[in-house]
Amino acid sequence: MLNKKTVDDINVAGKKVLVRCDFNVPLIDGKITDENRLIAALPTIKKLINDGGKVILCSHLGKPKGEPLPEMSLAPVAKRLSELLGKEVKFAPDNEVVGPNAKAAVDAMNDGDVVLLENTRYRAEETKNGEEFSKDLASLCDVFVNDAFGTAHRAHCSNVGVTEYVDTAVVGYLMQKEIDFLGNAVNNPVRPFVAILGGAKVADKLNVIDNLLAKCDTLIIGGGMAYTFVKAQGGSVGKSLVDDTKLDYCLEMMKKAEEMGKELLLPIDTVASKDFPDPIDAPIDTEIVATNEIPEDMEGLDIGPKTREIFADAVKNAKTVVWNGPMGVSENPCLAEGTIAVAKALADTDATTIIGGGDSAAAVNNLGFGDKMTHISTGGGASLEFLEGKELPGVVAANDK
Repeated sequence: MLNKKTVDDINVAGKKVLVRCDFNVPLIDGKITDENRLIAALPTIKKLINDGGKVILCSHLGKPKGEPLPEMSLAPVAKRLSELLGKEVKFAPDNEVVGPNAKAAVDAMNDGDVVLLENTRYRAEETKNGEEFSKDLASLCDVFVNDAFGTAHRAHCSNVGVTEYVDTAVVGYLMQKEIDFLGNAVNNPVRPFVAILGGAKVADKLNVIDNLLAKCDTLIIGGGMAYTFVKAQGGSVGKSLVDDTKLDYCLEMMKKAEEMGKELLLPIDTVASKDFPDPIDAPIDTEIVATNEIPEDMEGLDIGPKTREIFADAVKNAKTVVWNGPMGVSENPCLAEGTIAVAKALADTDATTIIGGGDSAAAVNNLGFGDKMTHISTGGGASLEFLEGKELPGVVAANDK
């Protein structure tokens, strides 16, 4: 899955190039509030422009579910991309995505021009990988480039279906970077290799725990998912988040770690509170308690100071660290210290540090540590499935070298 042709392996001069980007950006009143995904797409787009391609961009935005909802139009993206590229990105408003407007805009293109199609999810068959829309997209281009890692774990028309009707299908720089970092980290890590898993639910990361245990030297478990492990060992976790259906699984993983000679670290102390913050960033009263002795009327919401030291110490000599999921309710300043401590520890190490997308990426960026990490993945679900060892349809569909 990892040895794919890239934009560096093809010549696009004079050719129409359809590029699947991830422009699924947050919009408030038509304004983009986080443009990281736009910036991440620029190197591939610039390369194709400079090589003389006719660059046709496409992406989804939100979940319009086959309806042309104006608030989910990609028009604001075209405007901002024009500013970032320093040249016009012509927007093709078209409820059919590939309709008269889109076809006319593509037909009028000169080498080096850029057109952005309307939200691919305006077509209901996009998420079902329908044949007709896949053919429509393919009819616009000579070459297809997939640079949207965020949707690589889904088989949709605009990232998988289209490749069946185009001879040349390669990956862009962003996709290649994800494949290189996540792929090498999991399949060929420089050791010691430490994996850190956080977030709320054990169920979301069942296969990730299993797969990473087989590959890493130390597995650190924090966040809400840790309390299921603690309860499985007989600890008292109060009102903390627990998945009672996964207690046996947690015991099985701890036994597996022991048998394989791997270190599995769990929190020993916890920042607990009687109430979950509402709103999420509201000040709350907290108490530091032992993780296996949380009072019945309290819930654990972050790792405690002793655990922060243990976790920081565990990554000190690491050469590769993969981190997916915050250590607590990191949106709240009272409950962000655990996530900050882990981020600081990663920033201070010489290791290759790879942050899974989604909540982990948001936490690291929001807390100001983004530029200290080697790689921050742009895909939450995709990076998780990569760490599980699954094949990603959007990657598989590209031509092999």
